[in-house]
Amino acid sequence: MREIFLGVVASMFFAVTFILNRSMELSGGSWMWSSSLRFLFMLPFFFLIVLCRKNFQEVVQNIKEQPFQWGIWSFVGFGLFYAPLTFAASYGPGWLIAGSWQLTIVAGTLLGPFFYKTIQTSQGEIKVRNQLEVRSLLISLIIITGVGFIHFPNVSSMSISTLILGLVPVMIAAIAYPLGNRKMMEVCNGKIDTFQRILGMTLMSLPFWLFLCLFAYIHVGLPSSQQVLQCFIVGVSSGVIATTLFFLATDRTKNYQGKLAAVEATQSLQVVFVIIGETVLLSAPLPTGLTMLGLVLIMLGMILHSYFTKPKKGKGANLTQSAS
Repeated sequence: MREIFLGVVASMFFAVTFILNRSMELSGGSWMWSSSLRFLFMLPFFFLIVLCRKNFQEVVQNIKEQPFQWGIWSFVGFGLFYAPLTFAASYGPGWLIAGSWQLTIVAGTLLGPFFYKTIQTSQGEIKVRNQLEVRSLLISLIIITGVGFIHFPNVSSMSISTLILGLVPVMIAAIAYPLGNRKMMEVCNGKIDTFQRILGMTLMSLPFWLFLCLFAYIHVGLPSSQQVLQCFIVGVSSGVIATTLFFLATDRTKNYQGKLAAVEATQSLQVVFVIIGETVLLSAPLPTGLTMLGLVLIMLGMILHSYFTKPKKGKGANLTQSAS
């Protein structure tokens, strides 16, 4: 339950991303600056945290051991996640993008069988392929149905091109984020902690963000002071606070596919937080009808995930140990 709580709090801070990205787009800001500045602002925070804890050298050593894996999966987990997400903000309100983003819940569940877990046997530790968590998938589909109800009233008023440009990039991001996160947990194999892993991934994705900054400067010029400020807020709220909480929760559940799926499902609450935020900050209309029904289904799915992944009394499921 503690991991579920961490996921819920993370989703609240992640919601800031969708609200401010939409706000920046409405005020004429470029999605390229919105995405790249977030990670540039994240970097000094995590660098100072790791430096103060005197374990920066461990990050460097870990990257040196597997530079290719660090490079490719950092790009997937951060670059292919956030750049498409900010691009999609140009084609729809924040809550609509946040709703599409919930595809990551099903993607995370379906990715399970592509990874292995370590189990202890009489012959020692062995790696076993994860099984597809059917119950988690079915519960996730309830959440996705809720997201569908949120989208349905707005589909008729959108052009096909807007729908594609707003949905396809989010689908890419929804797969890239859990894939990059899980592969990096596999690469690190518990050798470094959450702060070190985020710092390492930020450093290794830095060439992509610097290239995007250069491309943005050539095509749209420098960002406005308002956009820089909003990107800083996103960097702290979503990049530092939310990413740390979410990665911490997934690190603690990485050997338990059902619990890991439940933690990833907490991100469905972003839709609720984004609707509240856009209503208050951007004067967006309150949801009604099918949208409200969709929100109820999302909440129901989250309750079911929390209930079925709660450790049974007396079992003492310790998330810090290997799965058995």
